[in-house]
Amino acid sequence: MDVFGLIGNPVEHSLSPPMHEAAYEALGLDARYVTFEPDADAGASAVAAAETLGVAGLNVTIPFKQDVLAAVEPDDLAARIGAVNTVDFSTTPPTGYNTDAAGTVRALRRHDVVLDGTAVVVGAGGAGRAVAFALADEGMTVEIANRTVERAHDLAADVPRATGHGLDDLPDLVPAADVLVNATSVGMGEDITPVPADLLHGDLAVLDAVYDPVETRLLRDAAAVGATTVDGVWMLLFQGVAALERWTGRDAPVEIMNEALRERL
Repeated sequence: MDVFGLIGNPVEHSLSPPMHEAAYEALGLDARYVTFEPDADAGASAVAAAETLGVAGLNVTIPFKQDVLAAVEPDDLAARIGAVNTVDFSTTPPTGYNTDAAGTVRALRRHDVVLDGTAVVVGAGGAGRAVAFALADEGMTVEIANRTVERAHDLAADVPRATGHGLDDLPDLVPAADVLVNATSVGMGEDITPVPADLLHGDLAVLDAVYDPVETRLLRDAAAVGATTVDGVWMLLFQGVAALERWTGRDAPVEIMNEALRERL
């Protein structure tokens, strides 16, 4: 039996186990997906321990995405992002990937969004970094807006065709944008939005990385003006899909994984 898993702290509310185990059942794989909660300073040592124990693959979440870089050989994208969320133990040393980037692109393409023109990314934290690199690698111009403008400038310096801004620049950026991504936690568990509704327009595609609630205020406001909306569950789903396909070499049963994920929300 192959064992895959997730390291994070905390991990007790993770939605990854039911999503992955539904996929293993559909594919006829003798596999299990388990969660591990190392101490907050033990991410790299947890990866080394998992390798010793014969774990086939790991997902990595907060607060370990940067720490585990010391225990893996990151691929080019993960190295540029500066974070790993998927570890493949079939190589020596283990290879680290960032499937948050792939999750962003696949979620947008699932909704027929053309990744061309200008994207506004709100947030310059870990999710913002993955989203900004993903969209820039697709050829988009990326405008990064963050509460702390210095962080936006720092990220923009690393990302091709990117510029950093404060949130007060959103009135100039959003009306001219083709894609808008909320990569902050604003709206999680609260009926608030990081982008004023009057800035949104019908030619926009809006992805909100928040998935609790699934329909955020930002997405409701976007739908009201006729914009294409993509909820955060799709991003969560497709980062898991990309990880599973890395580990198994099989096409993931996307609809089955999506159903298992949404049943838990």
